Amino acid sequence: MRRSLLLFALLLVATPALAADPWSTYRGNPQRTGNTDGKPGPTKPAILWVHKSNAHCIGAPVPVGERLYLGVLAGLGGTAGEVWGLDVSPRSMQRVAWSKGQPLLKRPTVSSPAFADGKLILGEGMHQTDDATLYCLQADTGRALWQLAVPGTLVHLEGGPTVADGKVYMGGGAAGAFCVDLNKVTLNGKEMDVAGVPKILDGKWAELQKKYQDAKKTDPFAQPPTEDQLPKPSPVRLWQQGEKKWHVDAPVAVADGKVLVASAFLDKEKVGDRALHCLDAATGKPVWRAALQFNPWGGPSVQGKTVVTGGSSVALVPNLLKGAKGEIVAFNLDDGKEKWRKAIPTGGIVSSVVLTRDLAICVATDGKVRAFDLANGDRRWIYDARTPFFAPPALAGDVVYAGDLKGVIHAIGLADGLAKWTFDIGNHPEVKAPGMIYAGPVVQDGRLYVATCNLAGASQNQPTVVVCIGDK
Repeated sequence: MRRSLLLFALLLVATPALAADPWSTYRGNPQRTGNTDGKPGPTKPAILWVHKSNAHCIGAPVPVGERLYLGVLAGLGGTAGEVWGLDVSPRSMQRVAWSKGQPLLKRPTVSSPAFADGKLILGEGMHQTDDATLYCLQADTGRALWQLAVPGTLVHLEGGPTVADGKVYMGGGAAGAFCVDLNKVTLNGKEMDVAGVPKILDGKWAELQKKYQDAKKTDPFAQPPTEDQLPKPSPVRLWQQGEKKWHVDAPVAVADGKVLVASAFLDKEKVGDRALHCLDAATGKPVWRAALQFNPWGGPSVQGKTVVTGGSSVALVPNLLKGAKGEIVAFNLDDGKEKWRKAIPTGGIVSSVVLTRDLAICVATDGKVRAFDLANGDRRWIYDARTPFFAPPALAGDVVYAGDLKGVIHAIGLADGLAKWTFDIGNHPEVKAPGMIYAGPVVQDGRLYVATCNLAGASQNQPTVVVCIGDK
């Protein structure tokens, strides 16, 4: 009886409050657990399916129902962006349900999508690109409903957006942070509800198809229409903050009527503000600012009245990890006062931190997974994988799942930090495609989804995989 009560108490601690709209924010909820249904992941891991390609995944995948959504880097050297909707059924005969790339997407894509109200929202662009666009797509087909062009030098929409109360919140590099209406758009100078957009697009598409069919009768070189020729409704912009003052590459978080925005300072370009900013969600007006020692590439996580962010002296660049340092810091949500701060002298934290009701769990470039007491910052346990981590961990049930830069998944006990199992994806006989894990693993319906990246490292430019791991 006592053992059952202890297990029940542990599950209460381990399972965070679920988001009102699962997967409407980065990693599924403000605690960044990479899991929204509370179901435990696989205990005896086995490959359920593998999707191989030459695309690279940096943004975390998003599992919703029978689909797994990903933004990926495609083309030679990962210079083009694509977004995929994959069928997650192990028996699927067509893994890619739909995909969108050029000419719709103009830039590389590393943003992790947000899902809300049957819509998929994600940004494009990465550090070396200027100008960017935020897209809203129909999740079932990938059809574009609206697009927001965000021009400017060092403007890129890398982090995951958050959708809350019908509004989309996004960080935009040098564009700072901004908010748009999910369901109100303008087209030809007129404001309208997004529900009316598909009918307009259908009409225009039929018109373009008719012109093409007519042109073919006299011109053998006539080109079929593309989606880029359709009208491009733009969402109603509500506010923007920090333009040309901050540099926001991390996902934003929304909690208690506030928007948490992590801004970096770019040492090479000498621009930005290395700080965590809290804004009023309705107006964008500043509420508080907290200085940071290291760049917060992973962005903020929120549990109750506590905001936690990691930091790193280096970005996600494998050959720069020697000598990396970092920190993990906790702040009060209401006023931004520091609760505790812990230095990580041997590695940087480049990903988001997972929060439970009493723990803050982070991975670092020194190959270690650490758990800290959420109330006071005391270290509870440490796990050594001996291989650097870039990807944020996932938490499902009482297990933490962390993927390292050699493509190995580590299942770690939440209570004690001890290894439960490891799983070498790339060298598995059903995969045979080594790769690094940049994108955070996610767990849904008892299955673990992992995507790899080969933009650098020992397997540079070799095929990559998206794998589904479960109990057979």
